[in-house]
Amino acid sequence: MARTSIRERPDREEVLWPVQKMCPACGHPMRLRYDNCRTLVTLAGPVRLRLKIRRCEAADCSQRHRPYRPEAEGSIALPEHEFGLDVIALVGMLRHREHRSVAEIHQTLRAREVAIAERSVTNLLDRYDELLATSLSDSTRLRRRLATQGRVILALDGLQPDVGHEVLWVIRDCLSGEVLLARSLLSGTAGDLVALLREVARAVGVPVAGVVSDGQTSIRRAVEQALPGVPHQLCQFHFLREAARPIFEADRHAKTVLKKHIRGVRPIERAVEGMGDPQAAVVQGYCAAVRSAITDDGQAPLAASGLTLKGRLEKVADSLERVAEKGAPRRRLRSCNS
Repeated sequence: MARTSIRERPDREEVLWPVQKMCPACGHPMRLRYDNCRTLVTLAGPVRLRLKIRRCEAADCSQRHRPYRPEAEGSIALPEHEFGLDVIALVGMLRHREHRSVAEIHQTLRAREVAIAERSVTNLLDRYDELLATSLSDSTRLRRRLATQGRVILALDGLQPDVGHEVLWVIRDCLSGEVLLARSLLSGTAGDLVALLREVARAVGVPVAGVVSDGQTSIRRAVEQALPGVPHQLCQFHFLREAARPIFEADRHAKTVLKKHIRGVRPIERAVEGMGDPQAAVVQGYCAAVRSAITDDGQAPLAASGLTLKGRLEKVADSLERVAEKGAPRRRLRSCNS
């Protein structure tokens, strides 16, 4: 489908100059001959790039009249693309780290005033996967870095942004933090994962000292087949989450009970709407504090949301007790609630 609206004109321009002044082929000076312009859509808004182009004009040069573009252009955008690399990086992060759908990513970008179509989000996801695959294929750099530590501890996990779609399997080294492999698979059977683990074991060039995962059955079987004798440990986060599940359930029940006792916040807010006196402002402030305490959920298992809610409500109650000693605001609260 063709574009149906005119893209916003950029309100800023950046001029990029080539750092290299001597021809890399023959060593003769290269002259500035003309400018190239391209418009990009970035997270900071549209920008117009003015590129200063150099050319070697030596008669015996193999690169004669071949344009030499500014080196910084490659760090801003891909060739012949209208979106900057920062947009591609954000799309990939929202997809693979936060498991957002294409429609949700599109809404997020539009909320940040990035002019983009939903179909373009899909195209940028493909570009992100290609860039990731290219960076991971540089085995020489990985081998050189991993050789200094002498071993690797593999972390294996599968990410599925949408139900029914391909699963992105990621293998990462826990010691260096390097992502060693990322590949989308239609299934996550033990046979599929065995091939991935063996490929990584051959590529790293150092012994595999251990494997960390969430304990999925297919992963356990794959590790046994691909890396026999290598210790396989349950991820600490998953282990802690399973161990704390009874406490988490009790805390969630306690939070539900606490919410039942403070459901009258909205009627109190309505009772003081439109009142401009200081007492009404105090009441609205306390109502906002209670509402904020209700909507703030903790991250299980390290943050118990029920205990957090209880602590915040106790602080609100203590503050109301102190205010009650000074006069009217609490009486206003009681009269509104009644």
